[in-house]
Amino acid sequence: MLHACKTMAVNNALKFATRQLALYRLGIVPPWIQFIVIIVHRKNNGIGSQYNCNKTVIKCPFCFYLQKTMTAIFEVFSAFFRLGLVSFGGPAAHIGFFKQEFVDNKQWLSQHEYANLVALSQFLPGPGSSQVGFAIGLHRAGKLGAIAAFIGFTLPSAALMLVLALAANYSNNNPFVMGLIAGLKVAALVVVVDAVRQMYRQFCSNRYLSGACFITAASLLLFPQLSTQLVCLALTALIGLALNEKLLVPNPPTNTNTSTNQTGSIKFGYLAVFIALLFLPFLNLNPLIHSFSQFYQAGSWVFGGGHVVLPLLQQTLSGDVNQEQFLTAYAAAQAVPGPMFTIASYLGAVVGQQNPLVYASLATIAIFLPGFLLVLAFVDAWQALAQKAKFSAAMQMVNAAVVGLLIAALYNPIFTSAIHSNLEFVLALLGFFLLRVVKLPLYIMLLSLGGAGILLLA
Repeated sequence: MLHACKTMAVNNALKFATRQLALYRLGIVPPWIQFIVIIVHRKNNGIGSQYNCNKTVIKCPFCFYLQKTMTAIFEVFSAFFRLGLVSFGGPAAHIGFFKQEFVDNKQWLSQHEYANLVALSQFLPGPGSSQVGFAIGLHRAGKLGAIAAFIGFTLPSAALMLVLALAANYSNNNPFVMGLIAGLKVAALVVVVDAVRQMYRQFCSNRYLSGACFITAASLLLFPQLSTQLVCLALTALIGLALNEKLLVPNPPTNTNTSTNQTGSIKFGYLAVFIALLFLPFLNLNPLIHSFSQFYQAGSWVFGGGHVVLPLLQQTLSGDVNQEQFLTAYAAAQAVPGPMFTIASYLGAVVGQQNPLVYASLATIAIFLPGFLLVLAFVDAWQALAQKAKFSAAMQMVNAAVVGLLIAALYNPIFTSAIHSNLEFVLALLGFFLLRVVKLPLYIMLLSLGGAGILLLA
C-alpha cells in the first residue's frame, strides 16, 4: 500500500512537471513564476496533491493568487520597460503612448478611466506622465504593479543618464565633449522655448491667468530664490480660491464614468508620509539623507511636468552643481527616452561622485516619490474633488504661475548660459525651425544640434 501511494505521488509529480513545461513552451507564463508556483504548491499541498493545468488553474487558493499576481506584475513591468526604451518626446508624448498601448491595444482600462487618471496627474505635483503610468500599474496589479510600472518605464532612461554623468566626469577637458555640451545646451533652450509656447496657450487662456503668469515671471526674475517660487505658487492658489470660479473655469471638469466611486476618501497615511518627509531638511542627517531630501523637496513642488523641475532643482542644488553641469544634465534628459525627471539620476551622480550609483539611485527614487505618494493618497477621492469648481480654479491659477516660473527659467539660467555668440543664436533658430516647421522628431533635432556643436563650437 505504501509502495502504491509513493508510486502515485511520483506519477502525479511527473505529470505536474510535464504540464509546467508544456505551459512554459506555449509562453503562457514566465518560467520563473512557474518555478515559484511549483515550490509553493509542493510545500502547501504535498508532492502528490492535485493540480489542474488545463486552464492554468491551481487548486490551492494561495498558489492561484501567487501565480495570477506575479504574472500581472511581470506583464506590467515588461510593457512599461518596452515603452521606456522608445518613449521620446516628453510627457505629452508619453500619455499618447500609454493610451495607445493600455487603452486601445491591451484594454487594461477604459477611455473614461484613463482620462480620469490623466486629469488627476495634472492636478498633483510631480511627474505627470510617470504618475499616469504608476496609476495604470496600480489599477492593473495593485501596489506592486505600480512599482513595477515605475521601474520598467524609468530604468532605461535612468541607466543612460547615469552613464552620461560618469562619462562627463572623465571627459570635461575633451574639446569634442565640450562642443557636444554647447550644442545640447542650445537644444535645451529650443525645447524650453517650445514648451513655454505650448504651455502658455494651454494654461493662460484669460487675463487673470495671464496676469498670474507674468507677475510670477517678473517676481522670479527680480528675486530668484526658491522661497519666491513657493510664495508665488501658494498665493496664486489662494487667489484662485478667492476669485469667482466661473471667471477661471467656464467648464469645470465633469465625470461621465458611473462606475467611479464618487465618495472615495483620502488615504491619510500616504499623505502623512508625504508631509513628514518634507521636514527632512530640518534634521541634522548624513550627506546621503541630505541629498535625498534635496531631490524630494524638488519633486514635491513641481506642477506642470518635467520642464518645470529645472528651476526648482537649480535653486535647490545651487551649492552642489554648477550651471554647466546642470544644463548638460537637462539637455541629456531631452536626448534619452522615458521620463524627464531622470535628470535626477545624472545630478545625483554629480553630487555623490564618491559613490555615484548609490546617489543616482537615491536621487531618482526621491524625486519621483512625492508624486507617487500623492497618487496613492488621492486616487480614490479624485472624482469627488474634481467636481469642486473652486478646487479646479485654484489649480488653474497654479498652472498659470508655473508657466511664469518657466519663463523666468528660460531667461536665467538657460538663455544666459547657452547663448554666448551669434553662432549659438543662429543654431537655436535652426533648432526651432527643425522642431516646429520641418517637424523633425525631438531626438533628431537634439542629435543635429549636438553634432553641430562638435563641428562648430569645439
